Amino acid sequence: MSEIILRDTVVADDWQVLRPSADESVVLPAGRFIVPLAVWLEQQAGLAARGDVGVWLAGTDDPARLAPSLPLLSLVAIDFPKFTDGRGYSIAYLLRSRFGYRGELRAVGDVLPDQLFYMKRVGFDAFAVRADKDIRKALRSLRPFTDAYQGSWDNAVPAYRRHERAWPCAQNKS
Repeated sequence: MSEIILRDTVVADDWQVLRPSADESVVLPAGRFIVPLAVWLEQQAGLAARGDVGVWLAGTDDPARLAPSLPLLSLVAIDFPKFTDGRGYSIAYLLRSRFGYRGELRAVGDVLPDQLFYMKRVGFDAFAVRADKDIRKALRSLRPFTDAYQGSWDNAVPAYRRHERAWPCAQNKS
């Protein structure tokens, strides 16, 4: 069984990410599966009744298409096909801020330790770190900084508004 980082802890993971080919008909066996958005939209009624199915979004997927289903899902994953593909950050932020998703939001695919701090800031709370990376070392990378300057999902108020500053009084030139 693989491991993931979930809410700042390394845990066993019994979810399987399903990656069917475009022409493949999908029939899910028993078990916990994360299916592509297209499969979810095609088979939503049956999959929602199972209760053990999550959905993964590609960088090209519109998260608004999943919005009506979010209350039915305990897990949404966002796929990073390459670590340089940043579209998943925007999707995560939209799911949390605009669509109000509060379940597990997982980063899957080419997820590297250097990315975790920034992924957490936009709303991810679970990370399937690439298999060739040490997950316990990756866990430490969630907190490389004591504060962040920009506002984001984890703290909407930017640093310049969070910290009180003493401004020098203007000199009176009379």
